[in-house]
Amino acid sequence: MNIGYARVSTNSQDLQLQRELLCQAGCTRVFEEKISGAKKDRPELLRMMDHLREGDVLIVSRLDRLARSTIDLLAIADQLNGIGAGLKSLAEPWLDTTSPAGQMILTIFSGIAQFERSLIVERTRAGREAAQRKGVKFGPKPSLSKDQIEHAERLVAEGKPIAQIASLLRVHRATLYRSLNRAAPNSG
Repeated sequence: MNIGYARVSTNSQDLQLQRELLCQAGCTRVFEEKISGAKKDRPELLRMMDHLREGDVLIVSRLDRLARSTIDLLAIADQLNGIGAGLKSLAEPWLDTTSPAGQMILTIFSGIAQFERSLIVERTRAGREAAQRKGVKFGPKPSLSKDQIEHAERLVAEGKPIAQIASLLRVHRATLYRSLNRAAPNSG
């Protein structure tokens, strides 16, 4: 069974042209929504994916109506493959996963997307290492300053209860314990 998916980004746009194209392509049902493609949560897309069965073919007028990016397209195509459903785009005839050529093109896209992901991971790692060499600290700002930790250490040495010291410094006891434990190797 051919199932269509039509989407426009705003309420002021019209789905009529997509609807007509999908009906001409033999779609027996068309799922429609007016929502930005940038939104990850698209209710009609989710309903359609749940509706699809093995042997069905999802047809879209153009790929940008279905996917936000190549990675998004590949994720959707992988879901369809898991169901045993195909994917066709009317404006991009090269994308027809019901044919061997279309499957090959999607496989090539998948390899390119994986390569792109690995490049991003490598660039991110290299940038982080360079920043660390320059002294940039990552993670949340410490709750207590060096002076506050030293003050807390003096109060602990005087026998003050941890709960009282934590209240004085306006932090949780666990935060105070962590700060004191981190400072311990440096203090002795």
